[in-house]
Amino acid sequence: MDSFELSKFPITQEIYKAVTEKNPSTYVGHKLPVETVSWIDAVNFCNALSKSLGKENCYTIDLVTEKVLLNSNANGYRLPTESEWQYACQVGTKDIRYGELNEVAWFKENSNNRTQEVGQKQPNQWGLYDMLGNVWEWCSDIYDETVYGTYRVFRGGGWCDQERSVMATTRRRSHPFSFKIDDLGFRIATNSEK
Repeated sequence: MDSFELSKFPITQEIYKAVTEKNPSTYVGHKLPVETVSWIDAVNFCNALSKSLGKENCYTIDLVTEKVLLNSNANGYRLPTESEWQYACQVGTKDIRYGELNEVAWFKENSNNRTQEVGQKQPNQWGLYDMLGNVWEWCSDIYDETVYGTYRVFRGGGWCDQERSVMATTRRRSHPFSFKIDDLGFRIATNSEK
């Protein structure tokens, strides 16, 4: 795996709005994770952030064919691959969680049935917050193209999930252009400078 950097928190509504001038979230608050975003919304955010900071776009998007190409050598922002996300969540181990769930994640039993401000729970050993719970996080990868077509992967569990679903190894998938829900957001990655 090539070296990469991952954002410390899921993208917040404050950051999303600063880049896109929109806030699609169901639960509104500057420090809450942005949610109710499709995979293509997350990809468009990555390109807009890259452009605003003078970096190369990682994605080429054809809305007519709904084809999205990733330039894996670009210096801009992108969604993490599924393997990058899992490696970062597990801090290089094989553990399903990086701590006691109630201490590291917002999930059904402690979330008060909504998202919570990022960074309130304990981070993993690499200083990444909310890798588990609060919101699921979109990844770059297609789930299983032969069965699901262009469905994309999301990882980590959300605020309304039972304990058994909030693990580093849990994966789900959905349509990249139409699926949006109030416990699904994203964080961003970039290639490390060589």
